[in-house]
Amino acid sequence: MSIPIIPAAGSPGADEAPAVVRDIQHYMRAGTLQLTSLPPLSLYVHLPWCIRKCPYCDFNSHEWRGEGAPGGGDAGGAVPEQRYIDALMADLEAALPLIWGRTVHSIFIGGGTPSLFSPAAIDRLIGDIRARLRLEADCEITLEANPGTFEKDRFRAFRAAGVTRLSVGVQSFNDRHLKALGRVHDRAQALAAVHEAREAFDTFNLDIMYGLPGQTLQELEDDMETALALNPPHISIYHLTIEPNTYFAKFPPVIPEDDQAYAMLDRITEMTGQAGLARYEISAYAQSGHQCFHNTNYWQFGDYLGIGAGAHSKLSFAHRVVRQVRFRDPRRYMDNALAGHAVAQDEDVRRSDLPFEYMLNALRLREGFALQDFAARTGLPLTSIARALEEAERKGLIQRDMARVQPTERGFDFLSDLQELFLAD
Repeated sequence: MSIPIIPAAGSPGADEAPAVVRDIQHYMRAGTLQLTSLPPLSLYVHLPWCIRKCPYCDFNSHEWRGEGAPGGGDAGGAVPEQRYIDALMADLEAALPLIWGRTVHSIFIGGGTPSLFSPAAIDRLIGDIRARLRLEADCEITLEANPGTFEKDRFRAFRAAGVTRLSVGVQSFNDRHLKALGRVHDRAQALAAVHEAREAFDTFNLDIMYGLPGQTLQELEDDMETALALNPPHISIYHLTIEPNTYFAKFPPVIPEDDQAYAMLDRITEMTGQAGLARYEISAYAQSGHQCFHNTNYWQFGDYLGIGAGAHSKLSFAHRVVRQVRFRDPRRYMDNALAGHAVAQDEDVRRSDLPFEYMLNALRLREGFALQDFAARTGLPLTSIARALEEAERKGLIQRDMARVQPTERGFDFLSDLQELFLAD
């Protein structure tokens, strides 16, 4: 999977030295942007360990090579839950001045494989967050889970800890494809995990991938039929892409040609529509009322504070938009966070880059964006995108009126071409 909205991957060189520690006055100083209000704020928490690194994965995930039961605490070489959560809380406390007084609308606990952590550890994590942040009364709290870490009643224990939404990384129900993807679960475990998620949660998400090595259109349809028969309220569906610095990049598998992949996507959209799932984002389909608020906040260019190894933040202030990156290596992250220096990079987003950054997210949404939201969330005048909007409309990639811009069907099909029109000259 590769989606820009899950802020887990760092950049080369991010671990060279801690970023300069800045006080709040640095972020509040005068600048060239004029943000009239701040967007909704989300919290992203990165738990970096997994049982085995998937060959397509370019996220900041690290194989857990310890002994003992998954999530079993610090003993026996297991995931160092308590020390890592100590580091997360130190990281969060150091960041509090940047978000002081703001309400958190959603929390996403991603990885890695967060469900490697024990329910007791997740309970402590959510409790410690609640003690430090003001959460919206109906705050959406999502946990990513892998069927390979599934145990009976484990998902119910996550629900009791405060998780409101589970995201189950099934990817496929075909054992041959699961093996090709390096997944640690099989079809039977995937089905059991989804049934448990349905019993334990009011809403949940299934992750499915297509364009898999050797996959046929019929096999894709079989996967979708199996998934939709489980009546998930939300499905995230991703085209397998070969990312740099992955095993698949070094040893590329034979994957379906582009024409066949487009046919698969058309069939996915047709089948999900027949099942009552609306495509509200380029890779997301949901029943009414079950859209993921956390990811939607990313796509609407909302703010997010990211804590954990390699996590990214995007934070707005009156005159600037700031991005931060935490240290990538988990042990180095813990050492630095506990010493009060979790941030490896801290810089303002350049004024000239803001239109592209905004469109990279907002144009993924079926409904597009309101023009007033662009001005409010970038601090830029609409004249800064006038020429690109004219070009996009001329090419049939968007439709617009005086209030809103939406990608057309052609714009959705050629989303990268549409987004590139907003790159700085």
